Amino acid sequence: MRIHVSPKFTTVRARLTALYAGLFIATTTTVMVAVNLLLERIVGPPGLPKGGDLIPPSGGFIAPDGHDVPQKAVEIAVHQYQWTVTWVAATALAVIGAFAGWWLAGRALRPVHHITETAKRLSLSTLHERIALDGPRDELRELADTFDAMLDRLERAADNQRRFAANASHELRTPLAIQRAAIEIGLENPSQEQLARMRGELLEANLRTERLIESLLTLAQGERSPDNPELLDLAAVAHDAAEQHEALATTAGVTIDLDLRSVPAMGDSVMLTRLIGNLIHNGIRYNHPGGRVGVRTSPDAGVVVTNTGPPVPAERLPELFEPFRRLHAPRVGTGRSAGLGLSIVSAIAEAHRAVVDARANADGGLAITVRLPAAPASAPPTTPRPVRAGR
Repeated sequence: MRIHVSPKFTTVRARLTALYAGLFIATTTTVMVAVNLLLERIVGPPGLPKGGDLIPPSGGFIAPDGHDVPQKAVEIAVHQYQWTVTWVAATALAVIGAFAGWWLAGRALRPVHHITETAKRLSLSTLHERIALDGPRDELRELADTFDAMLDRLERAADNQRRFAANASHELRTPLAIQRAAIEIGLENPSQEQLARMRGELLEANLRTERLIESLLTLAQGERSPDNPELLDLAAVAHDAAEQHEALATTAGVTIDLDLRSVPAMGDSVMLTRLIGNLIHNGIRYNHPGGRVGVRTSPDAGVVVTNTGPPVPAERLPELFEPFRRLHAPRVGTGRSAGLGLSIVSAIAEAHRAVVDARANADGGLAITVRLPAAPASAPPTTPRPVRAGR
């Protein structure tokens, strides 16, 4: 048979009340029973006269005023009335303990109710609210402060999401507007020369949209931890990424310098190739003709990609890893950037539990270091890759 207990009586306050009242009643009842048993031991069983310093020859007790108290009166008081008073007092204390426990439990849980009410009020439009609990720095204060810190992170994430959606909408609107203008204006009774020009503009706008959508998909995939990480050599991954950007570097007049030493790591080879490739791609696009991009791997430093280029203020380095942020326009001949390259780097690194460190070079350009967690000691050794110099 199942007994249904109303939720009203299964709250934390009810359980705390039962605990407080139970301890209070048990303690006081134990003390009163112990006192009664001690008195019975002194007085003795009914009808048996006892001797002692407090018992005169007449068989009674000596009252505080010096008069004799008959033994029979003492026995009746101890064996009958004392126990009656004890149980009456225990019942009264049980009622008092229940009310006192309910009040104490409510007072102790008042901050929890405040936290609950704040959580119920929260929505995307009220994430700026905080609990801001006052009082001593105890467990409940720590809980409230932790909740406030979580709200700070949620508010920043919501702001970033809104800004990301607005920027993505703007980036997608521009090529669509170009295509619409080309269709509505440029293709109305066009000449062969206009057709050729409009065709180029439409292809460029379409390619820009395609690159943006591909970058957005890569960004979404990069935020997910690799499903089946494998043992790989970062030197081989960096070599493949550099090879994929040789043509772009040649077009931009930039030299890629490789200094690759074997670095075993666990991860997704495709995503890590994209990570290093984005760093190289970024170094080429934001460089100058005759500039250089250095790619180095070592067990101590991990992956380090450096590039020459325009100066970057150190205080603005965090902005580079936010979506659609550009401090400089890409160099001539490299096309327009969507501003997602380093955002993808940050997402892939976070999914691989890697640490990204960006530093501005004194003479211009950046030095970006990516350190991945060390491969397990039980992993098989990778084949060392020799040092490769300028490309």
